[in-house]
Amino acid sequence: MHYLALACDYDGTLATDGRVDDRTLEALERLRNSGRKLLLVTGRELDDLTRVFAHLELFERVVAENGALLYRPASKEAVRLGPEPPEAFVERLRERGVSPLSLGRVIVATWEPNETAVLEAIRDLGLELQVIFNKGAVMVLPPGVNKASGLAVALEELGLSAHNVVGVGDAENDHAFLRACECAVAVANALPMLKEQADLVTAGARGAGVIELVERLVDSDLEDLEPGIERHNILLGTGTDRSEISLRPYGTSVLLAGTSGGGKSTFTAGMLERVIEQGYQFCLVDPEGDYEQFEGSLVLGDSSQPPQPAKVLELLAQPDQNVIVNLLGVQLADRPGYFADLLPQLQLLRVQTGRPHWIVVDEAHHLLPSTWDPATLTLPHALQGMVLVTVHPESVSAAALLPVDSVYAVGEHPARTIAAFCERIGLSAPQLDPPKLQPGEVMAWDRHTGEAPYLFRIAPPRAERRRHLRKYAEGKLGEDRSFYFRGPQARLNLRAHNLELFRQMAVGVDEETWLFHLRSGDYSCWFREAIKDRDLAEEAARIEADRALSATESRERILDAVERRYTAPA
Repeated sequence: MHYLALACDYDGTLATDGRVDDRTLEALERLRNSGRKLLLVTGRELDDLTRVFAHLELFERVVAENGALLYRPASKEAVRLGPEPPEAFVERLRERGVSPLSLGRVIVATWEPNETAVLEAIRDLGLELQVIFNKGAVMVLPPGVNKASGLAVALEELGLSAHNVVGVGDAENDHAFLRACECAVAVANALPMLKEQADLVTAGARGAGVIELVERLVDSDLEDLEPGIERHNILLGTGTDRSEISLRPYGTSVLLAGTSGGGKSTFTAGMLERVIEQGYQFCLVDPEGDYEQFEGSLVLGDSSQPPQPAKVLELLAQPDQNVIVNLLGVQLADRPGYFADLLPQLQLLRVQTGRPHWIVVDEAHHLLPSTWDPATLTLPHALQGMVLVTVHPESVSAAALLPVDSVYAVGEHPARTIAAFCERIGLSAPQLDPPKLQPGEVMAWDRHTGEAPYLFRIAPPRAERRRHLRKYAEGKLGEDRSFYFRGPQARLNLRAHNLELFRQMAVGVDEETWLFHLRSGDYSCWFREAIKDRDLAEEAARIEADRALSATESRERILDAVERRYTAPA
């Protein structure tokens, strides 16, 4: 279920002439019985609201005074979300004969044409106050306080994201809170500008429009609207015709695959930056510690301490907290089992909260191998909102790949990558001439559209993700990513689990061992596959290819290339 809550304006939306009819109340009850929550977001003062509406218990939270007051119906607690009105301001309005004049716990309200007197009083007293209009009403509030800010507080208390909320309203003061919701709905009697900006305009007015909305929510979760709501899309890059290439933010699953050094990390980092900018939540499972320092997220686990699933879920219970699950401390053979235990718990959290909106699985061929049995999950919906990242799509579980909607292929053989995906799930691969991708380019294929694959250029992260110098220089890479000096007869077994150890061992090994790995291309392969540094790998490959270099010369050049890029700990 995508939409877990409905946030409603009161006057002109739920209510007609201040009253809510029985059919509208029945619709609200039906929505609650579907497992969704109701929030009331109104410009009215709480005392006034309770006089005209006796059913506040239907709502989990009431945001009153146009965002300045939060009311919890279950406990009957009211919390101010701003300071009390300045006494001097209220007194000045009374002196000027402003009437009617209503004072809430934070709000000061009157009606047109008193706005001139209100603005002059604010100016004369040098106050920092804002004036909000609502179909003839004039409301004065502290700066930054509006229906959107009040709704944000209510959602935080309920552990909900605005991306799982539908908002419905009719007037000027509803603009901000409707923009904050994933789906913005205007009833038929709404102001023209509000209708213009809404994702849906109901056929019915006021309560009849709300009834119509509730029926669509309960019956289909507004699934038919999803393709048309593009304002939350996640930018991926730019097409060959300079058009924006974007990803729907909900209900989509993606495979990002291709050879090492092809741009998978850049693609993922840029996408996640924009996921954060849009306010969506992600959980990234990181087997190799490649995202230890990703901004806007909290990393759990390191090379010595496996992350605890309970702690992962505890952090994800906060709607604005993104989590990276670092599995360096989990043995390679145990990682699929760890993920098989974590994934159902993430799915349960999604059922309860709609989050995390995205689950990103790096090295998916390790965590979802061909032997993976998803018996505990209901497919395909369980694997929606996922990004699977892998070098080897042919080694990923077919059950994990079946829900994939779009394939993004990078690296040297994008057509081969798409073909491997198709073969794995029993599809016919699209016919195309194998292109040679330029750095930063992606071949994309949307499997459900029937259209041919197309190319686009990745929109890079705002600030290119810094290579994790300290991790590679002094950290502890896993056994499968370490370098082993073995020599031609495998007489040695010297493990370098970081670049500093590699440097030390490289200085000490005999010439025969050094040249054996040099001629085998092992150094450039390690830099590319384990260190994920394409530039270093290419420089090392050029040194490996130069047969005129002696063992001493080649050793000096490769170690110099490492030291120029990576600084050992002080």
